[in-house]
Amino acid sequence: MFIMSEDSQRTQGRDAQSSNIMAGKAVAESVRTTLGPRGMDKMLVDSSGEVVITNDGATILNEMDIEHPAAQMIVEVADSQEEEVGDGTTTAAVIAGNLLGEAEDLIEQDVHATTIVEGYHEASEIALEAISEQVSEEVVDDEVLKQVAESSMTGKGTGGLTAESLAETVVEAIRHVELEDGVARDNVTVHTQIGASSNATELVPGIVIDEEPAHDGMPSEVEDASLAVLDVELGVRTGEIDAEYSIDSIDQLNSAIDAEESEVRGYAETVAESGADVVFTTEDVDDRVASYLATEGVLVFEGIGDSDAKDIVSATGATRVGALDDLEEADFGQADRISAENYGDDDLAFVEGGAAAETVTVFVRGGTEHVVDELERAIGDALDVVATALASGEVVPGAGATEIAIADKIREEAAGIEGRKQLAVNAFADALDIVPRTLAANTGRDPIDALVDLRSAHDSTGRAGLITSGEEVTIDDPFDYGVIDPADVKREAIESATEAATMIARIDDVIAAE
Repeated sequence: MFIMSEDSQRTQGRDAQSSNIMAGKAVAESVRTTLGPRGMDKMLVDSSGEVVITNDGATILNEMDIEHPAAQMIVEVADSQEEEVGDGTTTAAVIAGNLLGEAEDLIEQDVHATTIVEGYHEASEIALEAISEQVSEEVVDDEVLKQVAESSMTGKGTGGLTAESLAETVVEAIRHVELEDGVARDNVTVHTQIGASSNATELVPGIVIDEEPAHDGMPSEVEDASLAVLDVELGVRTGEIDAEYSIDSIDQLNSAIDAEESEVRGYAETVAESGADVVFTTEDVDDRVASYLATEGVLVFEGIGDSDAKDIVSATGATRVGALDDLEEADFGQADRISAENYGDDDLAFVEGGAAAETVTVFVRGGTEHVVDELERAIGDALDVVATALASGEVVPGAGATEIAIADKIREEAAGIEGRKQLAVNAFADALDIVPRTLAANTGRDPIDALVDLRSAHDSTGRAGLITSGEEVTIDDPFDYGVIDPADVKREAIESATEAATMIARIDDVIAAE
């Protein structure tokens, strides 16, 4: 009796577990060398020849053409980490891969997968307690936030800018969107523009959109602007059906032209008389309307995207209007300055300031597309971790110190756990050693020697990380060097890695349809 298709493939037992674990470990290994301030970059080339150069774990895993379902679970770990806290994707993936490696060794020793899962979950609870114990008692002020941002960007491609200088911009941006009930992270956007050194990167208190004025004769800059956001086509109305009109004389033709001109001029006069200095519309603007408005000194941008319209409304306090007759002064938004600027082949509109401004843009510059893309990723991660740290008010030491502390506490607690589950708990602690070991390897130090020294320093001082400063590598307290991570980044990495590893370890039957 055939239950499955003859073309189906089935892998069971140890073979299935081994295949899944091997796939997960291979994916984790692919990003391991990118970890830390001395991490290396990866060059990813797709089938069309497009190149991505980065050391961002989430980007690397998403760009890879991964088909194995177990390997895709590791990618999901990175995606979850990126979505929740914005950084620590490589750490989460590497820990997940090493947890699988330790699970494989236990399975070969005839430890049941269910026992491993139970031990891993118990160890993860101990790990979360250890993270809380490592939280600094220091108030998370601007200086601490800058250290968090700088730690996040160290080792990533930041062009000609230092992580320290970018950190100031990042913190200023997040402080701009800090509210009484939290941080409006979505109100910070990053806009990239090729054509200048990365040193030209700046913070724009408002938004930047890819648009140009509807007419060359319009002003390129308006100060203290009253602006309208419309969903209105400023042109001759056309019917929804095809129709033909018979004109028998020049007088009839002139009347038709006059009527059309009157309609077009009416649109222009309505807009001009409304008092709006600047108009953004999601629809098209007739050339004649644009010409009339240019004469009146009104700056108009046509065909803007819906998302841009929403951003403008958020940044200026304007109300979107769907009919020109409904346009009133109460619908206007306010901006300190609206300007149209040209950057080579690109035209940009800057909407800055305003009484109701809630949005801020990090305007990223760079000499090449690869530079601005990597800079955008680095700044995006830094914005996320600063927002996370500010929202929670909890930071922990970086440079592998937290992982050393977690592993130490797990081994200490494991002594009180009975049965084979103790093996799984100890294996969890061993898996966490991959973080400091990888940091050491990427700095050129012997991983084993570095791990021994870190454990010894932790036992004597209570906090020890692998600090990289220039060409020197020192074992010391990361807080003294400003190497700091949000506690939630560590928590999320532990939780997501544990979930993925235990899910993969429990699979003992793989059925694949051809």
